[in-house]
Amino acid sequence: MVVDFAKRMDMAVVNTCFQKREEHRVTYKSGGRSTQVEYILRRRGNLKEISDCKVVVGESVARQHGMVVCRMTLVVCKKKWSEIQKKTKWWKLKKEECCEEFRKTLSQALGGQVVLPDDWETTAEVIRETGRKVLGVSSGRRKENKETWWWNEEVQDSVQRKRLAKKKWDMDRTEENRQEYKEVKCRVKREVSEANQKAYDELYTRLETREGQKDLYRLARQRD
Repeated sequence: MVVDFAKRMDMAVVNTCFQKREEHRVTYKSGGRSTQVEYILRRRGNLKEISDCKVVVGESVARQHGMVVCRMTLVVCKKKWSEIQKKTKWWKLKKEECCEEFRKTLSQALGGQVVLPDDWETTAEVIRETGRKVLGVSSGRRKENKETWWWNEEVQDSVQRKRLAKKKWDMDRTEENRQEYKEVKCRVKREVSEANQKAYDELYTRLETREGQKDLYRLARQRD
């Protein structure tokens, strides 16, 4: 059964790849009988990583079962950091002075037109370019680009409660601590979601000068 499985999965039984004395091959002994019932499988493409495989005499992991040890060399590849695209700092529009400067600069860029051009691509590009010019862009150096600009004291307190509950459960994995962490995690997730929604609602409301402008800015931000 083991051999059939190994063939189907293109794997090798590592125990059979090295010549060993019987005492280093037998994994099970009982009533004067001995046999090999524990195996280590490895994909054939990775066999070059294996340098040895044997049973440690005198050691066991279960009654009458010997310990099978496999020695391998694993190459640790250097983690490649993906290049992060620079983002326009749209969150600065929450500040009144930035919002006002953005409106004025955008109006000038559009030639003072009250009615926006029919060409959405052209309009969106003008908005994006104005955002980059007035608000600036991020460095793009961080791997993770988590938005935390909208975090308030309540959100920070909630996240801290979750961290403490997780730490408590990690130190003492009782059912009571697990249940407490589960409840805190669900509650914090709900609170953070509500705070996020509220922050964006306020941001878009501050940008309203006429019907539909809120959606225009949001779409431009999403396309950046």
